[in-house]
Amino acid sequence: MTLDLRRLRQFVSVAETLHFGRAATALSMAQPPLSRAIRSLEEELGVPLFERNKKRVLLSDAGRALLPEAKLLLAAANRLADTARNAAGGTQGELALAFVSIVDYSFLPLLLRKFTGALPGVRVSLNEATTDVQLAWLGQGKIDVGILLGPLVDAPSGGKAPETLVYQRLQTEALVLALPDSHAQAQSAAPISLARFASEAFISFPRQAAPRLHDAITGACSEAGFSQRVVQEAIQMQTIISLVSAGMGVALVPESLMSLQRPGVVYRKLRGQRKAVLEVGLAWRRDNTSAVLRHFVALAAQ
Repeated sequence: MTLDLRRLRQFVSVAETLHFGRAATALSMAQPPLSRAIRSLEEELGVPLFERNKKRVLLSDAGRALLPEAKLLLAAANRLADTARNAAGGTQGELALAFVSIVDYSFLPLLLRKFTGALPGVRVSLNEATTDVQLAWLGQGKIDVGILLGPLVDAPSGGKAPETLVYQRLQTEALVLALPDSHAQAQSAAPISLARFASEAFISFPRQAAPRLHDAITGACSEAGFSQRVVQEAIQMQTIISLVSAGMGVALVPESLMSLQRPGVVYRKLRGQRKAVLEVGLAWRRDNTSAVLRHFVALAAQ
């Protein structure tokens, strides 16, 4: 059975006024067509909805049972248009977002507060993942946007960004050196020369998981005149800092990690390093036309 929403509205109007004349006026229609519409609804349902006599109109048992359900259906129908308009305007919907761990220590918390504050009707799902995983997810359509390490280039294409993706740089930040607090160079707060650590054991990131970060670290060491001697690799920032705290070596990490305070670890800025810089940006599929995504990209660029 398919109920006509217009007839349900007419039924509710009569049920609330218990007067066909007043209901017809409220509906901007004549009384005879309204009476016919109610009788047609009763015939479709197979039960009387009103008890009528010359003096008054009353709801039948069936009418009293139908009234709250009819109101719920009409309210839901009224919300459909708002839902569609909000979705089209990007003020309602979902955003699947992935991010590299370093932005959790820099701009991501503030960005999320601004976004959810501006668009409370949007549900954001978050996944922490390395850049290589995010690129795979974007290709598979599992996420809408990734906050990853840039620049976004594709080696087979000669250093160009993949045509299926759009990349937007958000910020760059310097690399700093994380040292065990027992290290001889940990006592001074002044910027230090990376060349002093040519013979040190380094804790680093595997290139497969973080090629941009790995290359930035390798480039910084090369600029300082040496190749790092890696004794341990890890893909999580917290793990690397924990290994430094344990005295297993030193590590070059993004400057935002200085907010990650861990007993036994100190951070020192580098002196005279031009290549010790890391880039962070947004990537999303070029064919993703989501209005929610457009709002997020615009807000992130501010």
